[in-house]
Amino acid sequence: MELRQLEYFVAVAEEQNFTRAAERVHISQSGVSAQIRQLERELGAELFDRSGRTATLTVAGKAALEHARAALAAAGAVGEAVGEVSDLIRGRLAIGMVIGCTITPLFEALAAFHRAHPGVEISLLEGNSDRLVEGVRAGTLDLALVGTATAVHEGLEALTIISERLVVAVPPDHPLAALPQVTLTDLSTYPIVCMPPGTGLRAVFDQACAAQGVRPVIALQASAADAIADLAARGVAVGILSASMTDRHADRLTARTIADVESPALVALVWRAGHRPAVRELLAHARRAFALR
Repeated sequence: MELRQLEYFVAVAEEQNFTRAAERVHISQSGVSAQIRQLERELGAELFDRSGRTATLTVAGKAALEHARAALAAAGAVGEAVGEVSDLIRGRLAIGMVIGCTITPLFEALAAFHRAHPGVEISLLEGNSDRLVEGVRAGTLDLALVGTATAVHEGLEALTIISERLVVAVPPDHPLAALPQVTLTDLSTYPIVCMPPGTGLRAVFDQACAAQGVRPVIALQASAADAIADLAARGVAVGILSASMTDRHADRLTARTIADVESPALVALVWRAGHRPAVRELLAHARRAFALR
């Protein structure tokens, strides 16, 4: 049994697809399949059910998965422990990033970390915030930048980067633009475009509406703030965004704070407690990069 076989096994288990797993580990699909077959022969059991469109774990595969992850983590920790005492960090970092992220200090932090530690392989994955948080919790991601409605995530540590109130974004000639302040009740008669479930901004909006018994008409959903702003500017629907998301569209959108949504939408870095040396170093670069904003 070789570590690379365990790496390929974990990749297929997480991707549920041999082709995607092969792309992830940078070898051919036939190479991944051959190594998995060899691992199954050594273990005396099939690890995947290959009868469907996706590769799903068998009972034996499920039993092996966490042990395989632990073995890979232990092997990585050996190199990291030696690297730490010799002032050299190696290994891999899997970073999650909320879809449509345009927060440049994160990219500055990644670039600075890469220059300081070229021996660390960095991968970057986009996704909605709920999935990214679960990825960090499960150990498939080391750290993630997420939108969230809460600063506390069970079992994780967090660093809040942005905390902003929700705003309504409408064209200057829209009736809501003439109001001194906007409430959730004011929004109830208009179609709304906002982010989809699983995002921090949507969680804040949904929680506020539920608390007040307001049922908004969610006509459109988009993961990117600029897409919401563009649709709102064209009068298709009323946009729900955070304050800074409307700044670049100030020439065509009027933003009004939603008076009765007091909880802010947060953007935060989340990671597991007891993090690895590479995560600690990246966090140090992130703190410096965001402090410059």
